[in-house]
Amino acid sequence: MSSLICGSVAYDTIMTFDGRFREHILPDQIHMLNVSFLVPGMRREYGGCAGNIAYTLKMLGGDPVVMATVGQDAGPYLQYLDNLGIATDHIRKLDDTFTAQAMITTDLDNNQITAFHPGAMSQSRLNSVAEAVRGDKRPALGIVAPDSREGMLEHARQFAEAGIPFIFDLGQAMPLFNGEDLRQFIELATYVTVNDYEAQVMLTRTAWTSADVAAKVRAFIVTHGERGASVFADGQQYAIPAVQAERLDWETTGRLASLMGALKIAQQGPQNHWISREEIASRFESAFGYRYA
Repeated sequence: MSSLICGSVAYDTIMTFDGRFREHILPDQIHMLNVSFLVPGMRREYGGCAGNIAYTLKMLGGDPVVMATVGQDAGPYLQYLDNLGIATDHIRKLDDTFTAQAMITTDLDNNQITAFHPGAMSQSRLNSVAEAVRGDKRPALGIVAPDSREGMLEHARQFAEAGIPFIFDLGQAMPLFNGEDLRQFIELATYVTVNDYEAQVMLTRTAWTSADVAAKVRAFIVTHGERGASVFADGQQYAIPAVQAERLDWETTGRLASLMGALKIAQQGPQNHWISREEIASRFESAFGYRYA
């Protein structure tokens, strides 16, 4: 299934501090904070919401197309996507800026300090869904993933105007939107997916209930981390994470999503969990007692 994914493409630089932040950050000195951490461990990963989604969809046999803005340093990432067979035709390269970058430092207690430079992502509004879906290139599904504020608003409207069903994934973009913005996204979207914290913020800002949101979309999906998820669809509530998928019922789709999440968190980095479709099917059968395909 072809999908057009609008969202960020970013580099993640992940550093490990062999100590504890709390031993170096004094609560009574926060007003004059000046600290430096020695980070002997460092790695660079390919990341960004659109890149991460495309990676796993490709592994599942999908046909993802990424639409994003990147900077002058994007060459290695673009080559990487090309090697994976992921289309980059709608990734716009801007030569006067850098690709979005997240610099993450983690301590021994797994606390994190993150600095994020949006770079070219700030100009994602320059991309147009209409240009990406001309002729026979019309995708079966769109995704509006975390990106610049203007880009997310524009791409949601453009998907709706083109009559393309799309998933609204709020994620890390939550601070960018007020209640009116969120109500607009929900009214336009076909599916809405959030984690439990984002759901509470969304419901508070919109003054809507989960039932209100579910009534406006085909599926409202709320993940709860290790406690599973809730899917509100077809007038029912399912206790597993799910997205609409061809030829799969909600339970099977949710179980497949659960399996892919387990495979992902077993590896460091957002795009290091590649396994074959055959192995995915085998792992699914071992976990749930039947084959999904």
